[in-house]
Amino acid sequence: MQYRKVAPNGPLVSELGLGCLGMSGDYGAADRNESIATIHAALEKGVNLFDTGDFYGAGHNELLLREALQGYQRQKVFISVKFGQMRTPRGGWGPIDCRPQAVKNFLAYTLKRLGVDYIDLYQPARLDPNVPIEETVGAIADMVKAGYVRYIGLSEVGAGTIRRAHKVHPISWLQIEYSLFSRGIETEIIPTLRELGITLSAYGVLSRGLLSGSWNKNRSSNSNDSRNVLPRFSGENLDKNLALVEKLRKIADEKQVTLAQLAIAWVLSRGEDIIPLIGARRRSQLQEALDTVNLHPSPADLANIETAIPSGAAAGYRYTAHQMARLDSER
Repeated sequence: MQYRKVAPNGPLVSELGLGCLGMSGDYGAADRNESIATIHAALEKGVNLFDTGDFYGAGHNELLLREALQGYQRQKVFISVKFGQMRTPRGGWGPIDCRPQAVKNFLAYTLKRLGVDYIDLYQPARLDPNVPIEETVGAIADMVKAGYVRYIGLSEVGAGTIRRAHKVHPISWLQIEYSLFSRGIETEIIPTLRELGITLSAYGVLSRGLLSGSWNKNRSSNSNDSRNVLPRFSGENLDKNLALVEKLRKIADEKQVTLAQLAIAWVLSRGEDIIPLIGARRRSQLQEALDTVNLHPSPADLANIETAIPSGAAAGYRYTAHQMARLDSER
């Protein structure tokens, strides 16, 4: 495992982090024992970055991570936590709440569920349209001063919001979707991050499974899988996207690697300031992803990949129209 720095003065974290969302049901039922075994396998392989959210499974994910990390030295693990997304008792989604008093309330419960004294990186899951980003970041900065948070991050916000937040307190990373199917951030957001020395924490590097090589149009629908409502997984959009995937598969076969490995390797190649998050729920998925660190695509390989899937080629938005309208990063 190789390691990359979080912001200019931050710690070193594994160049692949483990995103734990899928272990709490949003992509269908997950096996608890296998999830914990996957976290343990990640630790044994040198992964020290674990990404969660207090709303993943309405607290389930933090409790799961706490159980899995029992017995491991706290200072050797980097935990990033998202907050602010409200949930309903039936598992539905509510509004965003990033008021200063809510920030500190969410943090209190996160510390308790994780069983830790501090959070390595704390970040609002989305921009609250009713609360200036300066107020939200200011509240987290108070928690940094108090010792409950080490670093501050943002998620799915645009360049203007990044600059405003960074003036209040140094922002260490931006978590945002980035993959061969989602490259809109290359125009303005990535240049802004590099100007300010902010790391990119890339999620969705396999476009929620489309680039994994395992998705097909005949795949049985799972009513508990949140991807069912996403435009890229629906109708003609899915057909077009799977056709693009097959073009990439040909390159992967020629390189004798899996399609997922090629997609992850492409993200890793985009810069040392980019840290992909892998949403593995099983040890087999984890190992496939970790083998990517040994891949070093040549310039010719990268050119072939971008010929197969040019920027903007994916059909359909990455979220529903309602969700896209709430994304500051898409404005």
